[in-house]
Amino acid sequence: MPFTIAIIGRPNVGKSTLFNRLVGQKLALVDDMPGVTRDRREGEAKLYDLNFTIIDTAGLDEGPKGSLTARMQEQTETAIALADALFFVIDARIGLTPSDRAFADFARRADKPVLLLANKSEGKHGELGAMESYALGLGDPIQISAEHGEGMGELYDAVSKLVPPTEDEDEEREETDEERASRPIRVAIVGRPNAGKSTLINHLLGEERLLTSPEAGTTRDSIAVEIEWKGRGFRIFDTAGLRRRSRIEEKLEKLSVADALRAVRFAEVVVLMMDAQNRFEEQDLRIADLIEREGRALVIAVNKWDLMDSNPGQISALRRDADHWLPQVAGAPIVAVSGLMGEGIDRLMQAIVESYAVWNRRVPTAALNRWFEQAIANNPPPAVSGRRLKLNYITQTKARPPSFVLFCSRADAIPQSYLRYLTNSMRETFELPGTPVRITLREKANPFAHKRKRPN
Repeated sequence: MPFTIAIIGRPNVGKSTLFNRLVGQKLALVDDMPGVTRDRREGEAKLYDLNFTIIDTAGLDEGPKGSLTARMQEQTETAIALADALFFVIDARIGLTPSDRAFADFARRADKPVLLLANKSEGKHGELGAMESYALGLGDPIQISAEHGEGMGELYDAVSKLVPPTEDEDEEREETDEERASRPIRVAIVGRPNAGKSTLINHLLGEERLLTSPEAGTTRDSIAVEIEWKGRGFRIFDTAGLRRRSRIEEKLEKLSVADALRAVRFAEVVVLMMDAQNRFEEQDLRIADLIEREGRALVIAVNKWDLMDSNPGQISALRRDADHWLPQVAGAPIVAVSGLMGEGIDRLMQAIVESYAVWNRRVPTAALNRWFEQAIANNPPPAVSGRRLKLNYITQTKARPPSFVLFCSRADAIPQSYLRYLTNSMRETFELPGTPVRITLREKANPFAHKRKRPN
């Protein structure tokens, strides 16, 4: 019988969204209204090279005996009995509630391994809620965003310690470890319609695997293909062209665009393809901004370069244009290619590998502190309303993308321009070109806040 994990937690914390991500399909209904899930739902989950059965459950909730809520609770208890381990999910944006604390005791009584998942951890409020979850006594929280696919690497590390190897894996343990170390890089190819995405992938495969046509909109579904380049595996998603929302009218195209956006969220590196003769148009900039907001490593591929005049200095001009139009991902690799002729393919693949490495980078704490002190000394934070802002220290909380927490006073008063200065300085010092850099502000706790002022 395969290893089974049940997803439990109070209503509306994102259990069904996590279930859909792990099974790779939208099998479970998802809505903002609590209580959408009623019956337990099973699916075959895949997390990189791990395979297991996942069970989506109704939210843990109490109700009168014989009521619908009580029967939903019984379904959840049955799922827990069937499971070998539990995912206990909380909503990091809301923080801990009395229900979370009560059901944490319920999870402990099940006497099974429990992984605490702080869902919706993106952003400042998510970070704070994740820190609160230590109070549940269920170990270190794994910060994830089931909707955006963040934290899946950390979840994989935790689950891999629970899922037992199969007999074949026991016999070939060394091979399995090597496969985990070099698992395929997930790459999504996105861009406006007719940018040449499918033509490029066909050249990578060496066959006409994907339909191509001069007519825009040939690709509808997001098609995944496996390739190998210089001994490294890649899982590449070809996606439908992304037009401006105002031009999307047919339902089929809306579904295709939604599928393309899901491919971006599930990818680790996203290649934005532009037409060399019409590059850096408004829609290109919108797509690049979407990739940055989703926290994915970005590589820019300027396709149909074979149609351009071979004038000296054009590559340098591309670099200047990219840094001018896309300052939020300054230094993103930009490669001139021809999907039809096969020009620049090796440079593109190398850029993907390097961007993936940067996306996974962790900065040594000592080096981070030295940079932080020097950055503040070179450009101190401004005074606001006559009061100097105090920046205490910074720490990296995770990679994929590199994310940092800056402890300070009056977090709401620090201007965005100063955060951009810190971000750009960090990119330059630690060589983080092109990848999103997240800096979350957190006010340092005041140790005297609990003491009341003495009466005069």
